Amino acid sequence: MQTFFTDAQLADPKLAEANKILRTCVHCGFCTATCPTYQVLGDEADSPRGRIYLIKQMLETGRPADAKTVKHIDRCLSCLACTTTCPSGVDYMHLVDQARAYIEQTYKRPLAERVLRGMLAWVLPYPRRFRLALFGARLARPIAGLLPDRRLRAMVAMAPDRLPPVSRNDDPQTFPAVGPRRMRVALMTGCAQKALDTDINDATIRLLTRLGCEVVIPRNMGCCGALVHHMGREAEAKRFATANVRAFGAVEGLEGIIINTSGCGTTVKDYGHLLGEAGAGVAGLAMDVTEVLVKLGLPQGVAKGLRVAYHAACSLQHGQKIVAAPKDLLRRVGFEVVEPRDSHLCCGSAGTYNLMQPEISGQLRDRKVATLMERKPQVIAAGNLGCMMQIGQAAVVPVVHTVELLDWATGGPVPRALRPSMAANPPM
Repeated sequence: MQTFFTDAQLADPKLAEANKILRTCVHCGFCTATCPTYQVLGDEADSPRGRIYLIKQMLETGRPADAKTVKHIDRCLSCLACTTTCPSGVDYMHLVDQARAYIEQTYKRPLAERVLRGMLAWVLPYPRRFRLALFGARLARPIAGLLPDRRLRAMVAMAPDRLPPVSRNDDPQTFPAVGPRRMRVALMTGCAQKALDTDINDATIRLLTRLGCEVVIPRNMGCCGALVHHMGREAEAKRFATANVRAFGAVEGLEGIIINTSGCGTTVKDYGHLLGEAGAGVAGLAMDVTEVLVKLGLPQGVAKGLRVAYHAACSLQHGQKIVAAPKDLLRRVGFEVVEPRDSHLCCGSAGTYNLMQPEISGQLRDRKVATLMERKPQVIAAGNLGCMMQIGQAAVVPVVHTVELLDWATGGPVPRALRPSMAANPPM
């Protein structure tokens, strides 16, 4: 793509980076075939190619973002399916991140939207605040239909019927390896995960220690920064990332930073880009839990008689390029693994997307659940909490984290979500 940035503009490192990315795009249109929003909406401006052109116009002219550009950038899931498809290697992730930061700096959103986005940024990265908000949302259910904003109604609808008790395993501490120590790793416990599903971290700790890992929960660790970063709040994202770099840096002898929420993993692995050299060390240590499990090796299991539909989270398959490992691990320990049609397409969760764009998100969720249920699974597995919550709204079978199944198959307890169905229909 031809660009027309001035020499003065290109003196800005950010614009120089944008210029390089834009020039990589040849407008071939391959990305439109795998873009979820283009498939749902059929609007060129809601395809990666269309958004790239809008970003080019906005950055080249140096003008404040306009309502049209904001609308179509906001509709982007950042699922990164386009980067997997793109034959030219366009770095769409960093381009759209820059566009969002530019929008945040130059565009004044309507008051209601500013309040809503500010509330999400103030609540979601903080587990205690998030728990209180979820409790409030449950109380608001009887009047949900009277709420004036569809996004508020979506937030109330997403609140689970039951919140798990706080897990003390998430407190700063060290879990010793079972048997000889093979690795010393830190576990990123997440923020929303500590409020919504504490079983995931518990299962991860059991599994890693069983395989010879000493697992450290660092002090002063917090949100990875992904939620605010995808809102264009770059300064806040950097503050979160910097705090985590310090937290992990205070732990001696780390051989890996294990992440079991793939959206967080994609962000932490990008700390080198976000923070420069200061974040590169942490980024280099970051591993999805399935990556370290492949490295450690799981024992071969016998057939479990359980059919598992594997949902590939976008942040795992497109963001981190981890495709085979979760499925291979599940098969290794004895599960039958099936995949849905169009497994490359997003389920519509995408951080806060299901709250900010509930109509589009709902269409993508229903499509994803339909393709999963076509495979007649007994359980659905995913490697990202957001996907689990999204799919769980419409699925008629339990939805669990991949690591919960792997833990169960290697000596851990039956995943909580599976216990009712297991009691009624035990696997053969």
